Amino acid sequence: MNGSAAFLVDTNVLVYAYDAQAGSKRERAIALLDTLAARQIGALTPQILSEFFVVVTQKLSPPLTAAEAERSLTNYARSWIIYDLTSLIVLEAVRGHQRHRLAYWDSLVWAAAKIHGVPNVLSEDFSDGSLLEGVKFINPFSSHFEIATLKV
Repeated sequence: MNGSAAFLVDTNVLVYAYDAQAGSKRERAIALLDTLAARQIGALTPQILSEFFVVVTQKLSPPLTAAEAERSLTNYARSWIIYDLTSLIVLEAVRGHQRHRLAYWDSLVWAAAKIHGVPNVLSEDFSDGSLLEGVKFINPFSSHFEIATLKV
């Protein structure tokens, strides 16, 4: 799917939707992903999809089968905006890693959002509400986050 998104969704949000032991985080992740998909305002990257596959097939208890994970990935690829990772994004991620002291894989998420003009990243891996070179990080599992108030 082509288009522009208001939110880049990090791997942890996707994974919680499939984690039978995540309790309220699972419920919130499912509701959030459903809302983003319905409004067509969410995006993913190949990195995020790849990390999702590894985590849900190797680290969840019980894990998804490879076929189950593939079905989910196919659904995301067909119905979500998927932003490619380019050499420019990799170089920006390296700069973000060095300048802002982000872990490299987190920096790659930030760089993809920045280069593709996505103003918000939904993740619990960054400081909630922080703004880094025009990209805002939002923890969708924080107590003050309301799915109903998502704005494009």
